[in-house]
Amino acid sequence: MIEQCDLSERRACRLVGLSRDSYRHPPEVDAMTQALSGKIIEIAHARRRFGYRRIHGLLRPDFPEVNHKKVYRLYSAANLAGKRKKVKRAASERVPLQLAQGVNEVWSMDFVSDSLSTGRRIKCLTVADDFSHECVSIAVDWGISGQYVTRLLDQAALFRGYPQAVRTDNGPEFTSRAFMAWASTHGIRHILIEPGRPMQNGYIESFNGKFRDECLNEQWFQTLNQARTTIAAWRQDYNEVRPHSSCQRMAPAKFAALHRQRAGDATRSCATTEIH
Repeated sequence: MIEQCDLSERRACRLVGLSRDSYRHPPEVDAMTQALSGKIIEIAHARRRFGYRRIHGLLRPDFPEVNHKKVYRLYSAANLAGKRKKVKRAASERVPLQLAQGVNEVWSMDFVSDSLSTGRRIKCLTVADDFSHECVSIAVDWGISGQYVTRLLDQAALFRGYPQAVRTDNGPEFTSRAFMAWASTHGIRHILIEPGRPMQNGYIESFNGKFRDECLNEQWFQTLNQARTTIAAWRQDYNEVRPHSSCQRMAPAKFAALHRQRAGDATRSCATTEIH
């Protein structure tokens, strides 16, 4: 107004309701806010599918005093919010999942398909722990049979132990003789969801959505080995770095470790009480 309409400073400030002191001394962004804004932009560019809440979870170690409201303001000011596609879903009956009470109580598993740059299809078997939301394993290959699935689960059990139950759909890999025999041999309860009811396997469906959105859709695989390496790196980041809303904004591996520690302390406390 001063430059284009040739008004005095006093009259222009009065018209817009701004004090002359504020006009002469505009607010300056402090160094901490500048550093925070730069870090938010850096994380958002590296993890394009993360919203401000998950970015806030990653910022906690370096900026413990910053709350999610300030992160949201800086996130919005940088115009980082991505548009989400609205998907029309058919109305269907929702079947509530029985909540797991501990690690290794229930593992859910399913398949996700993708393709290389050559057009050849690859198959990913995803396995997740219902309680800790850890990704137990992701196998990537041209094809995965029922026997292949059992070998993968045996390998995972070497480090984690066997689950009490596994939840799957009615795919041929999970209803094969090899898989049924494996579950019976290890005393593992096999929970089969109803055909055409993926919501009954909601935990793995949610995980697969994140896996496709944050990994598969963000990569362009040229070889099977490249796909395996990239997916393994994403799985490690998901378990050890990425905060999960259902794990008190902690990474799943940290959440599981704290639960194991508390369970061990409770067991030792009960044993001490019985002795006395």
